[in-house]
Amino acid sequence: MIKGKWVTKQILVFGGWAFREDSVMSRKPESCPHRKRLGRNVAALRARRDLTQEGLVEKVGVSARYIQNVEAGDNFPSLPTLVRLRAVLRCDWNELFAGCDKCD
Repeated sequence: MIKGKWVTKQILVFGGWAFREDSVMSRKPESCPHRKRLGRNVAALRARRDLTQEGLVEKVGVSARYIQNVEAGDNFPSLPTLVRLRAVLRCDWNELFAGCDKCD
């Protein structure tokens, strides 16, 4: 509080850049290689099934933006979403996670 008033900090995120009230910018952390690989796998499996992103969205029950972010490697799906993706894409876990080896 300053002089009896509450002060709040506001952060605006735009295009991956975070702008704070005090004009300091920070970049979102870069995507990890495993998320990127999973995203490429989802996109390839979707194409193999002749599904558009919109078709996948309808069948999985998530937003178009979410699928775009998964395929871009920005988001990692929750376990329930992974189960639905696997069912819709009719693939096994090895196909979904191909190339996503365990880190040491």
